[in-house]
Amino acid sequence: MTIDNKQSGKQTQKPSSKQPPALYKKKRFSWLLMGFIFLTFMLLADRYSNRDSITNDEFEKYLSEKKIEWLTIKETEISGEFNKAGLSSRPPKATKTFSVNYRAEMIEDIKKKIEASGTKWTVAPPQVWLSILSMLLPLILIVAFFYLIFARNMKNGPGGMLMGFGKSKHKLQGQGQNKVTFEDVAGIDEAKEEVAEIIEFLKHPKKFHKIGGRIPRGVLLIGPPGCGKTLLAKAIAGQADVPFFSISGSDFVEMFVGVGASRVRDLFTQAKTNSPCIIFLDEIDAIGRKRGPGFAGGGHDEREQTLNAILVEMDGFDTNDQVIVMAATNRGDILDGALTRPGRFDRQVFVSLPDIKGRAAILKIHSNKVKIGPDVELEKLARGTPMFSGADLEAIINEAAIAATMGNKDCVEMADLEEARDKVRWGRSKRSKTIDKVDKKLTAYHEAGHALVQALLEDADPLHKVSIIPRGSMGGATFSLPEKDRDYMTKKYCLAEMQVAFGGRVAEELFCDDISSGASSDIKMATSLAREMVKNWGMSDVLGPVDYSGQSQEMMFGATGKDYSEKVSETIDNEIKKLIDATHNKCKELIEANRDKLIAIAETLLKYETLDAAEVKILLDGGVINKPTVSDLLKAEQEKTQAESEIKEKSDNADNANNNEQSDDTA
Repeated sequence: MTIDNKQSGKQTQKPSSKQPPALYKKKRFSWLLMGFIFLTFMLLADRYSNRDSITNDEFEKYLSEKKIEWLTIKETEISGEFNKAGLSSRPPKATKTFSVNYRAEMIEDIKKKIEASGTKWTVAPPQVWLSILSMLLPLILIVAFFYLIFARNMKNGPGGMLMGFGKSKHKLQGQGQNKVTFEDVAGIDEAKEEVAEIIEFLKHPKKFHKIGGRIPRGVLLIGPPGCGKTLLAKAIAGQADVPFFSISGSDFVEMFVGVGASRVRDLFTQAKTNSPCIIFLDEIDAIGRKRGPGFAGGGHDEREQTLNAILVEMDGFDTNDQVIVMAATNRGDILDGALTRPGRFDRQVFVSLPDIKGRAAILKIHSNKVKIGPDVELEKLARGTPMFSGADLEAIINEAAIAATMGNKDCVEMADLEEARDKVRWGRSKRSKTIDKVDKKLTAYHEAGHALVQALLEDADPLHKVSIIPRGSMGGATFSLPEKDRDYMTKKYCLAEMQVAFGGRVAEELFCDDISSGASSDIKMATSLAREMVKNWGMSDVLGPVDYSGQSQEMMFGATGKDYSEKVSETIDNEIKKLIDATHNKCKELIEANRDKLIAIAETLLKYETLDAAEVKILLDGGVINKPTVSDLLKAEQEKTQAESEIKEKSDNADNANNNEQSDDTA
């Protein structure tokens, strides 16, 4: 797909692979400077080569004893070479050449002594330029250092030193480089429809100018982490086939004041010269927080100056600039009001967690990259992953592929996907961990309590499986399989979930004669749910449909205060306690009425460690589970390995015997 550059009033030049003349000159100067330094080093090294330095008395002694082969006189220095007699009188590691220094007024007297001894000698011509070089070398090195390290970086682009601080650190993907399209994005169909008109504007801007409409200058993507905000922005640029400038909000902030604002101006200047294009500011809450006391600080704050620069640049767009600014954040509530007003970020697109249909589509996209077995049911996996983001689902497929590879399998099986799902959500299973028998029994009855209550209550989510294998920070876990995505939390569902949460603690009380800290997360979840029901959702008969969340009064420095009296606060506490006590008692009554079923589940868990929903139903109906235990499977695997080794050993012995017989026949 091509873009008509005439629409923007600019002509796009193709990038040339040839280097500009200025760059050639810069490189040529660098090479000349380095060659000059190298030549100077070589000359000086030749001048001060490896030779011994002797004293005046030693020199005159060797001269009188005729142990010197020849001499060269250089101003105040005399260098020469020993003959065989002189070299034999020197220490073992002494060199054949030597040098000695004299004062200028003594040179004439030394010449007379040399002539009297009959030694060959010559006078070297004065080398003034070499002396000058030796004096200038330190200065040359300092100048070269500053040029190569600092001066060149001052002229560099993004990432350079000093003058490069104000350059934008964005990443640019030109036309044809971005391969991401809407086919790679799933689970956010509404968001894709909402940004479709932006793609139409980037392709055909004249269509909008005829009627007089103005395309939104900015689009703000808001949603939880991992939901595909960055991927959606890339898909928009790829679908429209326009340049894509991407930069993180933290890249604007530096230790030097004014750098962020300078980078903002540089980014928008480059974007306008490459229009039509998209600027994507990831994690914009790093610089776009609310201004004022308790938020960003005073008027000279670096983040506030950067934010002001963005506001000015976005407000200074012409209708013909054809530059769309997109930003992403998961903290839309803390952004400054001037940033989200119409004319800057006109649109706020909410990228939410995918529903069951979206999760199935996301799993299908990622599963196309790996080999999937015939038993894989992506719809079932999508059902069992409520509140999972797109990043979580991609991690499930990747973890399953890794597990299948480590298991020497030809493809990814459903068991690998389920294990990967549990690993992503709750952590890796710890099958090798040694557990005390008392703790194992306590865990089995605790999880059996959860499983029993979840299987018997109609308003709770259906049971999927229960396990006493440690996973992450948990000693065991009971997994549910929701039949649908819940957009609303009903009172019956909340009460049922609270009973399920208390199932483990009640089972400990009734069957283990003790209670443990293993129910801490269950108690926390039940308490949090009860507090939400009373304070936020108006599910208390005493307080009625009144919001007591206490978030309506925003005080100094971001603090919040209660907007209700102490008497109401006491009533809230009493209502929360009443809900918790009621659900705890109902859970206790349910378990006491099904004691034999809970014991059957717990004892079967101690034997098999993991039970699925179908096996729990068999136990609830009075049946018995008959399948190999983990120990049986390990024992069978050991016996199989031992049998294979014995067969191989017999085969090797038979081959050796045949080889011996053949050698005897040959002999």
